[in-house]
Amino acid sequence: MIELHRLGREPEPFLLNPDLIQTVEARPDTTVTLTSGERLPVVERPEDVRRRIAAWRTGLLVDAARTIGLDPDVLPFARRT
Repeated sequence: MIELHRLGREPEPFLLNPDLIQTVEARPDTTVTLTSGERLPVVERPEDVRRRIAAWRTGLLVDAARTIGLDPDVLPFARRT
């Protein structure tokens, strides 16, 4: 799950399963639309949301590689640049 912050008087953190995200738009505030159609205004910029999703997915692949005994350092997507 990724941590985002609801847009409001005091940004409220929450965890979101990225698999539920349909779109992320800047309108002008960032709005995350879920597969259910629910819209969530968040503090993060769309690029920040994208980076968090990419990091989360990479982490899943690295964990899977470790589980089956592969060295994640040899996987191109796991290399830190």
